[in-house]
Amino acid sequence: MVVLRLPGLGLVEVQTAIAKPGFPYVPGLLSFREAPVILAACEKLKLSPDFILVDGQGIAHPRRIGIASHLGMLLDIPSIGCAKSILVGKNEEVGSEIGSWSPLMDKGELIGAALRTRKGVKPVYVSIGHKVDLESAIHWVLACCRGYRLPEPIRLAHLAAAGRLE
Repeated sequence: MVVLRLPGLGLVEVQTAIAKPGFPYVPGLLSFREAPVILAACEKLKLSPDFILVDGQGIAHPRRIGIASHLGMLLDIPSIGCAKSILVGKNEEVGSEIGSWSPLMDKGELIGAALRTRKGVKPVYVSIGHKVDLESAIHWVLACCRGYRLPEPIRLAHLAAAGRLE
């Protein structure tokens, strides 16, 4: 877990946890494998975040409850899913400007957005996790970007998990 202060994205706190997976990798059931270790890292936090940004899906999931939704409900905190790839749904081409987005649709239902966070790279896929609407989710993902494709909390969490965040 990486906690940043907005709007400057200053690093405030980092907590990690290590655990052996208690559930096999099954596509679409990521939260059963990863949520326990994420929750263990959350329990170590000294601060209570205002929202969490999760590397995974929220309602843009075949069962409409991906890891971002699952964690948001368990923690009772607003949560946003921001994934590198589509799990379900389709979108139209996204404009080339940062902040451009296209609705992510599945069976006639708006389930998220393909969002351009950096010129010249693939969009990310934003979806509602818990206690947040899509417009707010898009706003906060963009507010957390700092020139990379992935929002800074997710990028730094990857570095912390790999032991490369100082």
